[in-house]
Amino acid sequence: MAGRLASLAASPWVLRIAAVALRPPCSFRPANLSRISACHHDGRAGAVQTGSKRKGCNMAQAQGTAHWDENHSRGFLDNGRYFVPERERQIGIIADLIPQPAPGNLLVELCPGEGLLSRALLERFPDCHVLALDGSAQMLEQTRATCRDQAGRLTTAAFELAQRDWRRFAEPPHAVVSSLAIHHLDGRQKQELFADLAAALKPGGVLVVADIVRPPTASGLDIAARQWDEAVRTRALAIDGDLAAFAEFNRLGWNYFRNPDGEPIDKPSSLAAQLSWLAHAGFTEVDCAWLFAGHAIFSGRKP
Repeated sequence: MAGRLASLAASPWVLRIAAVALRPPCSFRPANLSRISACHHDGRAGAVQTGSKRKGCNMAQAQGTAHWDENHSRGFLDNGRYFVPERERQIGIIADLIPQPAPGNLLVELCPGEGLLSRALLERFPDCHVLALDGSAQMLEQTRATCRDQAGRLTTAAFELAQRDWRRFAEPPHAVVSSLAIHHLDGRQKQELFADLAAALKPGGVLVVADIVRPPTASGLDIAARQWDEAVRTRALAIDGDLAAFAEFNRLGWNYFRNPDGEPIDKPSSLAAQLSWLAHAGFTEVDCAWLFAGHAIFSGRKP
């Protein structure tokens, strides 16, 4: 990793990755390269391969009929500032939910997208390191650009969210955070993820999830849909003074709650179910800190 301090060369906090040709002084411990490979900081990214497909955080369906590709990534990077409700507030709340870490602790972000949350964590916790994992080369490249002022404390790597073998860390992380990614897993996969991360975290560490959640009632779906529409309208007017971004939001059919069964890669679970799964995985202090427009921030702490 370019710009990495030499004193960190032997640090074991990154994922165990075998035989990765990163530029010195960064080194990784062995793991299965068929599932995860490290990304060079010159813009090239190793990517998980299944057949001929480059996989992103949004996994291919079991039938192979729908998958997240780099066109989705480009669309999110172009429109995220409009489409994510109260994005700045969400970032602040996620950071607030992380207990003060000890110097040198590892923070992991799953699917960092534009890299805004990773940057916020690097700024909030200047003595810690961030490992950002994504399946999209575009997202990883953008994350590195967003965090370039803290490049010495950032590592990026490609992974496939649904696979389980990347969840083995050489050193337990102090926190794992994720925003707008886990809803691409089905219920069983979410439960596996929560259990695996509960095992991986250090004692006292936290898992913080920001994601869309599915209301269990028709009225709840309608409220979430209307709130999300209004949030995007307000944001478009505030940034551009017109509703072009809101028109694009509608053209793309981005509001999941308007057609919850229309996009097979979206599989959000109810908030109640996910809080229960966190508790069943062994987390304590399970709580929801924020809920708006069908988006929630919830967390749990490892005892």
